[in-house]
Amino acid sequence: MSSEYAKQLGAKLRAIRTQQGLSLHGVEEKSQGRWKAVVVGSYERGDRAVTVQRLAELADFYGVPVQELLPGSTPGGAAEPPPKLVLDLERLAHVPSEKAGPLQRYTATIQSQRGDYNGKVLSIRQDDLRTLAVIYDQSPSVLTEQLISWGVLGADARRAVQAEES
Repeated sequence: MSSEYAKQLGAKLRAIRTQQGLSLHGVEEKSQGRWKAVVVGSYERGDRAVTVQRLAELADFYGVPVQELLPGSTPGGAAEPPPKLVLDLERLAHVPSEKAGPLQRYTATIQSQRGDYNGKVLSIRQDDLRTLAVIYDQSPSVLTEQLISWGVLGADARRAVQAEES
């Protein structure tokens, strides 16, 4: 693995960890010692090569597809794609059902169709957001703001919606 590729991979690992609000020690605690802070940190810095097996296990731990951890194959000058719409299912569970009921039912249906029951995060498509906007009788951008205020979507989701609407 080239040094530059290892650093890009490490940056992806760090981004996923911080998106989930975890420190390196938080990873070690949450994994009950399976993932040592010093090892994950060395992966993130690109100081230590990660095997495909360990990368798959880390992706599983973070609840993301392995390809989300791999550096993109686009040239360095290419425009950055809009961020993915990732729902935080753990936070969704704490939103009162009178507000979040339709979203909870919709995400349960997607999880059932995908056979994806990790219960932490769920990636949705722009089409899913448009469908949810119809259900909530709001525009996609207004619904996005509401989901951000609930803590269910990250603030970077605004860019994905703006890119779609422009």
